[in-house]
Amino acid sequence: MPIPADWPTTEAQALAEQERLRPLVQAVDDDAPCRLIAGVDVAYDDDHDLVVAAAVLLDPDTLDVGEQATAVGRIAFPYVPGLLAFRELPAVLDALAALTRTPDTVVCDGYGLAHPRRLGLASHLGVLTGLRTLGVAKTPFTFDHHDPGPERGSWTPLTDPATGEEVGRAVRTRPGVKPVYASVGHRIGLDTAVHTTLQLARRYRLPETTRHADSLCRRALTEAQRGRTPAN
Repeated sequence: MPIPADWPTTEAQALAEQERLRPLVQAVDDDAPCRLIAGVDVAYDDDHDLVVAAAVLLDPDTLDVGEQATAVGRIAFPYVPGLLAFRELPAVLDALAALTRTPDTVVCDGYGLAHPRRLGLASHLGVLTGLRTLGVAKTPFTFDHHDPGPERGSWTPLTDPATGEEVGRAVRTRPGVKPVYASVGHRIGLDTAVHTTLQLARRYRLPETTRHADSLCRRALTEAQRGRTPAN
């Protein structure tokens, strides 16, 4: 999995790319049906310059896994908060490309518009691919929220403290369990992002898309570490 030749290599280049892509995000629902939904996730071995991405395709009604794929390569960008998409996207794009069917929606383990420059991984991926995307994160990053009610399905706004803008929602997917943080990626509205999150998290806190992709990329990373040959 080669890193694209034109991929940003500096923080300044990455920031400029985020500013260029941000106006292209469509934060509204379209009329396209969702027959196949994918989850993507990434695992790293920074010591050995390894990144593994997984893409898992599910039926959104039954949550049965229909297909899965992985991609292994070098880490594409240094760790910089707010620029994690530049570390992850080359591998994620390759994993999605390895699927034989194209998902109608992709769920990312991370942020979409709930990002300081409104272009987290989910939004960035959506703009690059044209796919409908949303982000479901485990933590609220730098944004404010009140704890939602204890019952499943309750939510509260996730807001930018600097502007008061609603950038996502804290969503209770399991009674009495800490919430997840849903945000728009691309070609989806926030209400639909929340509904999709709850549809995919029927038994556990995290969506099944994320659970399957996380497990797969961790297993694939272990296999890649075992098969790694010393660098010249």
